[in-house]
Amino acid sequence: MPHNKKFIIDFDSTFTQVEALDVLGEISLKNDPKRNEKLKAIKDITDMGMDGSLNFRESLERRLAILEASKSQITELIDALKPKVSKSFKRNKEFLHEHADDIIIISNGFRDFITPIVSEYGIKPENVYANEFIYNDSGKIVDFNRDNVLSNNGGKSETIKRLNLEGDIYVIGDGYTDYEIKASGLANKFYAFTENVERAKVTAKADHIAPSLDEILYVNKMNKKFSYPKSRINVLLLENVHPIGIELMKHEGYNVEVISSALSEDELAEKIKNVSILGIRSKTNVTKKVLENANRLISIGAFCIGTNQIDLETCTEKGIAVFNAPFSNTRSVVEMAIAEIIFLMRNFHDKSLGMHQGKWDKSASGSFEIRGKKLGIIGYGNIGAQLSVLAENMGMDVYYYDVIEKLALGNATKLDSLDELLLTCDVISLHVDGRKENKNLINESKIALMKKGAYLLNLSRGHVVDIKALKNALESGHLAGAAVDVFPEEPKNNDEPFVSELVGTRNTILTPHIGGSTLEAQQNIARFVPGKIMDYINTGNTFNSVNFPNIQLPFLQNAHRLIHLHHNEPGVLAKINQCLAKHEINIVGQYLKTNEKIGYVITDIDKAYSPEIIDVMKKIPGTIRFRVLY
Repeated sequence: MPHNKKFIIDFDSTFTQVEALDVLGEISLKNDPKRNEKLKAIKDITDMGMDGSLNFRESLERRLAILEASKSQITELIDALKPKVSKSFKRNKEFLHEHADDIIIISNGFRDFITPIVSEYGIKPENVYANEFIYNDSGKIVDFNRDNVLSNNGGKSETIKRLNLEGDIYVIGDGYTDYEIKASGLANKFYAFTENVERAKVTAKADHIAPSLDEILYVNKMNKKFSYPKSRINVLLLENVHPIGIELMKHEGYNVEVISSALSEDELAEKIKNVSILGIRSKTNVTKKVLENANRLISIGAFCIGTNQIDLETCTEKGIAVFNAPFSNTRSVVEMAIAEIIFLMRNFHDKSLGMHQGKWDKSASGSFEIRGKKLGIIGYGNIGAQLSVLAENMGMDVYYYDVIEKLALGNATKLDSLDELLLTCDVISLHVDGRKENKNLINESKIALMKKGAYLLNLSRGHVVDIKALKNALESGHLAGAAVDVFPEEPKNNDEPFVSELVGTRNTILTPHIGGSTLEAQQNIARFVPGKIMDYINTGNTFNSVNFPNIQLPFLQNAHRLIHLHHNEPGVLAKINQCLAKHEINIVGQYLKTNEKIGYVITDIDKAYSPEIIDVMKKIPGTIRFRVLY
């Protein structure tokens, strides 16, 4: 940091995530019968003081009177505050140590608990300016040092005046008293720190709103741990992503926007322009047109299994990593398939509808056990294979067909053709992916091959079954029943009507694409997908990416990591290393992986890099994307 810059940092709700006196109240009033009432009063007084609507000294007097705290409780307070240091200050601990001479804490809080906290981050005790408690002989807090300038209104400004600092002065804080320093002409800039608390009266006065310390360091072009502040990474989450996923992204420090429904191609093409991370489910189509507008997009998370709704080829060409959740809702889909097989073979659906209409139809006609029946599984991936195991445990004979060679689980039998499977089995369950080649995989001619009285389940993709052919087979009696969870055209949200030729068809279970819609599955997906995206952004790891070569590496300490994505053509790695050698940069570790389209190189270097190397690496022929991590 240039030595002509001094940073004045507030403590409460800035250096720490909380107001210390609020936490002290939780300790000192632990056994007070009016504890909740008093804690609320302390918080209200704090807020009034922070937004400038209450005289500061009066705010201090009123809070201390309610607290009735003692010296021993200050030790408890320090222990409680240490884990509450703001996340971006923890991330930049090394920076704070390195530049301790130019960092000054000026707080209306109390030196008694501030100094022990900030000293662990390299900040010098002599650079801490704060109030002081006065204790009586038994250690009870009875007052504060009223001669201390910080106990008065305008105390922060007066403290800076007396310090007579040289150079530019930047103030970082979340309260009105921090803004007053700038207002009195004693600071060059006031950064409203909003990582923990955002006060409209304060942000309205700020020169710059800073969601983190990373943001302040970034705009001042200072050395820092992270090459780009996370608060500048815009995340757009569509289609009711589970709150756990939203919270994980926010907790990481990203700027998150949530829209409950899918967006049309035109809507998304407009919305995507400033988005760095996009989260979708199955109804949003990420087309070439959308991606042409996505100049800042780093990654897409599909909060589901399928990725056929995403133009993966264009994503790869543009250096956008795509992640999905290939395992997270497997069990939920399998349980639904088992339930639907039983429902269909017992004709429960129509019997239940009849009961709701007042019809008592007690009969065993057309009602069968599933034990001993032949189940044919088309697509023996994660879901198909697990369905195979559960169905066999329930007494079914399992057969499967897959275009890829797959090892049979249990006593399942692999058949060599789709036609053989259709001719053999009593129940057919579809678990294929959404590739274009699978459109109308089950059409009129394939349904004709199925046994008379067989059942069909589609919990895979809507375009896999010819709906008209299915309806005709159900109405003619060729098929005894069907269960369909996915459709060629589906409503974008719950407010749009559902329209299908299958509505009203006998012994046909229709569900609104809920195969994976269990609480457990959505929670698993909501944890898995953000975890993979954040790992990619933080470390460069691409493990489980749908379209990138898979590399998995640990977070690197005391080094810089360079990420280079390029078209898979000869000589690129040599050019990368020539550039590094020319700039006398030593390589600590290097990892290259390719697929048929792209190469992905992670290079760890052991010294600071010059901005020039970034420009050079970006200009290597064939480069798709280059970025620097920490």
